[in-house]
Amino acid sequence: MFANQVGQNTTNPSLCIKCKVNTGRIVVRHAVYCKECFPALLGSKVKRSLDSHINTKSETSRKKSLKASGNLLIGFSGGLGSTVLLDLISKIYLSSRTEIESEGNKQRGGKDHPRNEPVWKEASVCYVEISAGFPGMKDRTDKIRLLVEEKYPALQLIPLRLENAFDRTWWDKVGRNVTSDATADVTSEDLFLSTISDDFTPDPIHKLRTYISALPTHTAIASATRILTRLLLLHTARFTQSSHLLLGTSLTSLSITLISSISQGGGFSVREEAQEEWNPGSSGAIRLVRPLQEITMKECSMWAWWNDLQVIGKEAYPGSKLGIGALTKDFIVGLERDYPSTVSTIARTCAKLAPKVSAGGICVLCERPLQPGVQEWKSRISIRATTESPVDPPSLLQSLTPYLCYSCHTTLTSRSSKAVSNSASTSLPLPMWTSAHLLDYSSSTTDSIDVEIQEDVKEAGADVWLTRKVGADEMKKATGDFLLE
Repeated sequence: MFANQVGQNTTNPSLCIKCKVNTGRIVVRHAVYCKECFPALLGSKVKRSLDSHINTKSETSRKKSLKASGNLLIGFSGGLGSTVLLDLISKIYLSSRTEIESEGNKQRGGKDHPRNEPVWKEASVCYVEISAGFPGMKDRTDKIRLLVEEKYPALQLIPLRLENAFDRTWWDKVGRNVTSDATADVTSEDLFLSTISDDFTPDPIHKLRTYISALPTHTAIASATRILTRLLLLHTARFTQSSHLLLGTSLTSLSITLISSISQGGGFSVREEAQEEWNPGSSGAIRLVRPLQEITMKECSMWAWWNDLQVIGKEAYPGSKLGIGALTKDFIVGLERDYPSTVSTIARTCAKLAPKVSAGGICVLCERPLQPGVQEWKSRISIRATTESPVDPPSLLQSLTPYLCYSCHTTLTSRSSKAVSNSASTSLPLPMWTSAHLLDYSSSTTDSIDVEIQEDVKEAGADVWLTRKVGADEMKKATGDFLLE
């Protein structure tokens, strides 16, 4: 009879699939786990995603052999994913640091015990406040600081603001000197460049709001905010000599980002959405890792509930629910509720994608791989008009377009019937790192390239294609022979 009872309990679908003793409390992709076995499940997923990216050269997966080449920076937004990430990383990798400091560096368990040597020398938390760019939003920096100081006293909080991307003082501190601020003309797809006089340099908040108000759509605003936040975190990681930057992107959020990025033309850099290696040039590469990329939003919610974590949440800015990202989120969240296995399939499928050609450099705005030949392709599929007589082409550096990836160029120039741009200014302020990249291009190869192009055009007597706005009647006349009755 006892054997029959054991057999019945073993096959009971309500029992935990791991210990086969306790009653299950959560279902993860058709597998049942109890509250006692659930922490081990999440811990193993985090270690599987992160351990292979810690060492400069992967040797083994044993914890005592894990040693990063620099410090650690954790990106914190106050949302569910980043809150769970901060708690998991603190318990798995940083708990030994607190034990060592409290015991006066007394060794326990022998000299080879993994707790005697932390994986990272120092660990910090970085929060980017975006309220200055959107009037009416509340500043949550004090709440974030109080949360980190009370629950994670061993971690140092580095507060940033979104307007730091346009702050020359901040850039001089974390980057390098920039002689002048650059702006782009948003009325043309060529995005012709100009510089701001040093006698009149608007404050960073004014430049941030001008930048946001000049963007054409709600999708562009969400994409630009995400790009600015990511670059602020990366440059801060470089300043703090961090070798790793961790973001709390769950499997659900990763699937949303992948689909949204592809729909906005970011397919060439789709692999960087899961894991990327950012090389600033002057120092070692910084690995941007998302350790929660195998953990769903449902699992994060249960971890936060069972561990009594305070989730401050991310305040939505005006129009945030009208973009492609918000529509994609509604679709993926509904898909996860009805068909949970499909969400993980999206991430696994996108992880297999790779570009057919090598990158032609990096985008000066998002600093991700730049797909070669994008502008030529866009010129071939666009309706344009030629001038009556050939003119000399403008200098390459007078146009920002050749230095932008397809996604960033679309973000700045896309138009729709639901455009939100109401800015009176046609000059788009550019982030400080963009000005620095353009300065590098200007001082290296641009001058010689311009001379060669102009001489070739003059000798060949070729027409030069220029972009201009075409009226409805002129467009209909040009395409009339190709229209069906």
